[in-house]
Amino acid sequence: MTYDELLIEADNENLIVREKPLQSANGRIYGNRIAIRKGISNAEKTCVLAEEIGHYKTTVGNILDQSNTNNRKQEISARKWAVDKLLHIEDLFRAANACCGTLHEVAEFLDVTEEFLLEALKVFKRRYGHSYTSGEKTLVFNDCGFYVIT
Repeated sequence: MTYDELLIEADNENLIVREKPLQSANGRIYGNRIAIRKGISNAEKTCVLAEEIGHYKTTVGNILDQSNTNNRKQEISARKWAVDKLLHIEDLFRAANACCGTLHEVAEFLDVTEEFLLEALKVFKRRYGHSYTSGEKTLVFNDCGFYVIT
């Protein structure tokens, strides 16, 4: 899903999205207003907006204090929502088929940030375990990312 598609989805949810010169974060949500840091890359905007929409859909109240366990759980929930919105496990096979050999290349191919890709890999590993098989190919998750076995 692209940044423009996410903007349309946000609009359909009656969310107001504006790019602003934020000081301490790439994105913030307050009520139905989302601020995205002005000047960041398109991939960063996409990942940040997906997470902020995830907060809108899954979070209750102010969760800035991440020393609070409940707030951390809500943060994880919003990030998981964003991962599910932007990536599917099959996208990793597509990246491997496109000869992407590094996490940077995979992230660039999928139009997400490396940080977001690493978060997605954690989500997929928790969901599927250490490997995922599709057809005759198996994706294996490791500490450095993933690799594909045929």
